[in-house]
Amino acid sequence: MSGLIPEFKTRMKYQAKLVRRFYRRAGRDVTLAANHQPRLSVSPVFFANSFPKSGTHLLTQVLEGFPLVGPAVDTGLPAVVMYEGASGRERSNAEIFRELGRLSHGDIGYGHLHARPEIVEHFTRDGFCAYFILRDPRDVVISHVHYVTKIEPNHVHHAYYANTLTNFDERLQTSILGRPEADTPFLDIAGRFAPFLNWLLHPEVLIIKYEDFMEERTATVRKVLNHAVARGFKPNIPEEQTVEKLEGMIDPQRSPTFRQGKSGGWKTQFSPENKALFKLVAGEMLIKLGYEKDLDW
Repeated sequence: MSGLIPEFKTRMKYQAKLVRRFYRRAGRDVTLAANHQPRLSVSPVFFANSFPKSGTHLLTQVLEGFPLVGPAVDTGLPAVVMYEGASGRERSNAEIFRELGRLSHGDIGYGHLHARPEIVEHFTRDGFCAYFILRDPRDVVISHVHYVTKIEPNHVHHAYYANTLTNFDERLQTSILGRPEADTPFLDIAGRFAPFLNWLLHPEVLIIKYEDFMEERTATVRKVLNHAVARGFKPNIPEEQTVEKLEGMIDPQRSPTFRQGKSGGWKTQFSPENKALFKLVAGEMLIKLGYEKDLDW
């Protein structure tokens, strides 16, 4: 019976968020109508997708600025994910589409979803505006170490990282190699990323790099906006003002998992052994993603 209590609390919290979303949508539509502006029904569903620890919150912060400039609303709903955090169980399409089905025109959602054919079809059809954000996988594994060890005690691998592994180097090697011996499957970094790769093949989904927000912020925000406009979003103020407002939404320190908010940290934290291991496991993936031209790094 005690095992049912956390599940019941989770369901109740989710239901409360659905109620909150209903009132947010209703209030937003009233405001738009009062100002004689297009209603939420003319907008697509906005969705920020990513490989975990790749800058999801930076992208969602930009999308959360859309209600300031046009018919959109922040749902406040939790991420739609492939795996249950506490158990590591992979979720079914039915579970995922139950949550995706709750998103309506003008809603802003986010998550970490594989490029399963059914999910790709869902996000590439008319009425959807999807994004996929990438980050250098070498920085991702470093972020993963800190997240699992220090930030998320309910993560299925937290106890192993925090109590069995004794130092950063051991944890980093585990984030690169995975845990093939674990009861809960945990693949190496290339294996974990592989189910996301097909997102790169669909022009209906805008691909963004985390590093672009660090190095070319205004141009990247403009790309986010232009993609939304191409997918049906109708801003109610001029483009330059819209970009300025959206860019003003970015604050890495508002991310609940923010640590340093920079790119290239792997260069100071990878040992020569770590570099050799990463090249062996995922060197070709770095080239495919455009982070390296060859294995000479």
